[in-house]
Amino acid sequence: MLSGVTALSSAARAADADLARNGGFEASLDGWTCSAGSGTTVNSPVRSGALALKATPAGGDNARCAQTVSVKPDSSYTLSGYVRGSYAYLGASGTGTTDVSTWTQSAPDWQKLTTTFRTGPATTRVTLYSHGWYGTGAYRADDITLVGPAVDVGQPPAPPTGLRADTVTSTSVSLSWSAVPGATGYAVYRDGAKVRTVTGTSATVSGLAPSTAYAFQVAALNDGGESARSASVTATTAQGGGGSPDLPPHALVGYLHAGFANGSGYTRLADVPDSWDVIDLAFGEPTSVTSGDIRFDRCPAAECPNVESDAEFKAAIRAKQAAGKKVLISIGGQNGQVQLTTAAARDTFVSSVSRIIDEYGLDGLDIDFEGHSLYLNADDTDFRNPKTPVIVNLISALKSLKARYGDDFVLTMAPETFFVQLGHQYYGTGKWGGQDPREGAYLPVIHAMRDDLTLLHVQDYNSGPIMGLDSQYHSMGGADFHIAMTDMLLTGFPVAGDPNNVFPPLRPDQIAIGMPASVNAGNGHVPPAEVVKTLDCLTRKVNCGSYTTHGTWPGLRGLMTWSINWDRFANWEFQRTFDGYFG
Repeated sequence: MLSGVTALSSAARAADADLARNGGFEASLDGWTCSAGSGTTVNSPVRSGALALKATPAGGDNARCAQTVSVKPDSSYTLSGYVRGSYAYLGASGTGTTDVSTWTQSAPDWQKLTTTFRTGPATTRVTLYSHGWYGTGAYRADDITLVGPAVDVGQPPAPPTGLRADTVTSTSVSLSWSAVPGATGYAVYRDGAKVRTVTGTSATVSGLAPSTAYAFQVAALNDGGESARSASVTATTAQGGGGSPDLPPHALVGYLHAGFANGSGYTRLADVPDSWDVIDLAFGEPTSVTSGDIRFDRCPAAECPNVESDAEFKAAIRAKQAAGKKVLISIGGQNGQVQLTTAAARDTFVSSVSRIIDEYGLDGLDIDFEGHSLYLNADDTDFRNPKTPVIVNLISALKSLKARYGDDFVLTMAPETFFVQLGHQYYGTGKWGGQDPREGAYLPVIHAMRDDLTLLHVQDYNSGPIMGLDSQYHSMGGADFHIAMTDMLLTGFPVAGDPNNVFPPLRPDQIAIGMPASVNAGNGHVPPAEVVKTLDCLTRKVNCGSYTTHGTWPGLRGLMTWSINWDRFANWEFQRTFDGYFG
């Protein structure tokens, strides 16, 4: 009997296998997904092999790295791994019974963590994860295993078909392909090297050289492995320079509290995840309302204890730019009133903004004039030919900056709806006077700069009801408001209700929709489902609700949010929604 039991036990153990994929991180992060771009691989210290995981939590993120594996129902599994550093957790979720985790508060050297669980009677997939703790130091993990009954995962899927290059810029190529039945993801190859993995049927490969031919292929993935690669498609990037700076076909824009902490806490520039394509440093402010003398003061250590040094800040700018991101100085904000009432103020604005751009090596400028910065004099009634000094001088200053820095200069604007879409009903003081002179006051600036404007991202928040092109009032709180406001920009609209005085539409690649990142960030926050409805309607003309758009714009550039800090505070919900939609 004893020998028979031994033989049976050995047979049972022989059926077990390590189901964790790339648990030693020798293939970098292949198979793993880390929250908010928190994870990377390092070559020292490692527990074995050449690489190990390093993941760094932030104030609103615990640096969770996870993968989902196929398991057998009603079976026992042992999860193990080695960790070191600050708080480190190892666990499994979706077990169908009791989810498990184990952790250590501090491990100065590699420490093994082990836990066991049993799957439920209908459980076929379980998620393995590691994470640290919010705002603490980085942790490291290596040699993660999940040992238990193996699963017949079947064959890899068929190779994808229909691969094509949709949008090509000087530094990026947007690809799409047909869905493969049974595929759970896709690997994208550039010139034979895997460059990224996505779950959808599109991807943008960025960081390319101008005027260069690249060959792309795609492979389908499932638990059975990776398919053969698709037929190759070749795309040649455009020449550098030109009329508009390089951005990915769909861009995520966010403001970074560089000069203050606010209730969201301070976020170091180097810790901003790679999802953010345009980072607006908030804010440059004037020494006085009418001086035109703009200063950029970084957050003091008393308010932001984790603030980086000037050298670290500038190094982070260089690193972001090397990764293809744009870093801008944003002028104005709620407290930064700027009125260029004289030619002297205009010239001071140009010289002081140039000093900031040159000192930090920035890519351009964002105009976030709010409050009483812009207004229209009573005799200023034609947006095509403005007369008011604060308008005329701002236009002149922006043209001077554009001429100084050339075609690669990034120019963006973030007006409130009061200064743009409200101009459909009211413009300045009106024909009979008595109206607010600020109504529609951004329209002449946008119109004068439309050929040089990289992005317009109107703040679709902190807004009262606005009449859309359907002659109905639209209020914040859902997709309807964003759809109606964006439709006006892409369709054009009569100014002050005059059908003979129409503000022309902007290009879809010039438009990003401004939304608050969380309920803490501003009035008008909408949940991710409403963000998706907005994008579905404007880019595909589905999920439009009661509002009928005047077109379909798949080339809509993307989304803007106030702010990166508040999105981190909300566990990167806004960023994850953008990434989930555009890939």
